[in-house]
Amino acid sequence: MQKIWVLGSILLTIGCSQRAPWVVIPSAPIPAPRSVSAPAAPRAQTQPALSMVAATPADATAVAHLNSLLFPVPGVDSTRLDDTFDEPRDGGARRHNAIDIMAPRGAPVLAVQDGRVLKLARNSKGGITVYATDLDEQFVYYYAHLNGYHPDIYAGKPLMRGDTLGFVGSTGNAPANTPHLHFQVMRMPADHRYWEGEPINPYPLLRATTVAPAGK
Repeated sequence: MQKIWVLGSILLTIGCSQRAPWVVIPSAPIPAPRSVSAPAAPRAQTQPALSMVAATPADATAVAHLNSLLFPVPGVDSTRLDDTFDEPRDGGARRHNAIDIMAPRGAPVLAVQDGRVLKLARNSKGGITVYATDLDEQFVYYYAHLNGYHPDIYAGKPLMRGDTLGFVGSTGNAPANTPHLHFQVMRMPADHRYWEGEPINPYPLLRATTVAPAGK
């Protein structure tokens, strides 16, 4: 098992997601471990190209917020997380600005906080992705490399902490044999261009946060 984890880590440094231009894709009907309310059809929308942004320190507000997050993949040992937030990507052209949570393909990906879905999207780096926010719209959560969406998830849907958003996969530029969740936390910009939010490293607190039991 240790050799597999090491190989996976090496592969992930070669290619992993970062925010990029996208187009909306329809939900992928994959059996879900949790039922949620009826969907509404997402509307197609094109966003401008995404700019590179620097990480911002986790101040007291962010620390308190991150402490309240649910671990996004049930049954995964959060203490085995690696801090890949500052690792270079694309030959050093950018920074990862996220953490990778290794998990079996098809494992549920859960909403880390109450709020709503901002966007269901697909891009060449992140693959099948979800953008979500908290109730106060102070933070943005980006879930990438999904294998597919929960069939009842749609843009604008209200979320409760623990709702199933989708399923772990390796879409986008993730190595095909290394399924994982690319999880990113950003501050919501004042202009609400959420795809340009300042990234915050969730690793120091998320590795010790509450882990949902497998099968939730």
